Amino acid sequence: MSKLKDIKVLSAAAMLAAIAIVLGFFKIPLNQVIEIRFGSLPLSVTGFLFGPVIGAIVGAVADVGGYLIRPTGPFFVGFTISSIVAGTIFGVMLHNKEVTIWRIVLTEVLQMLIVNLFLNTLWLSMLYGKAFIPLVGARIVKELIMLPINCALITFILKSVSHIPQLKKSVTLN
Repeated sequence: MSKLKDIKVLSAAAMLAAIAIVLGFFKIPLNQVIEIRFGSLPLSVTGFLFGPVIGAIVGAVADVGGYLIRPTGPFFVGFTISSIVAGTIFGVMLHNKEVTIWRIVLTEVLQMLIVNLFLNTLWLSMLYGKAFIPLVGARIVKELIMLPINCALITFILKSVSHIPQLKKSVTLN
């Protein structure tokens, strides 16, 4: 928990939350309930650098902050829970671990199954009153398309971050 008191860590986490908010505004809607977004990329960096606790906090801040800046309907806490879980998954799977394609694929598959296909589909089902199973079926196609794209982007970003020793040293505590 000493990371939460370090000004460099808090500053970097705040910047990553801001980047997540901005990236969250860019989306490609495919229909009423399916859209392509890249807002989870900063969460992967947060989890990699700081671990699951700060990953979860940044996930919550990014979701609530994005809503406060540009609300697109009534606030629904379910999506905040999804962002918290995503940040936690990235932190547990990536923090203090070597960046390998297989670790990133496993992390992204877990995040895809737990957050995107289960939790987010549950929230959409609740919000729109649609059956869960048909929604999952439609969303699986999008997730299968996004899986290699997200894995490639996360691998590139994390390998880049891990090769900047000054960055890693300045934001992590020993």
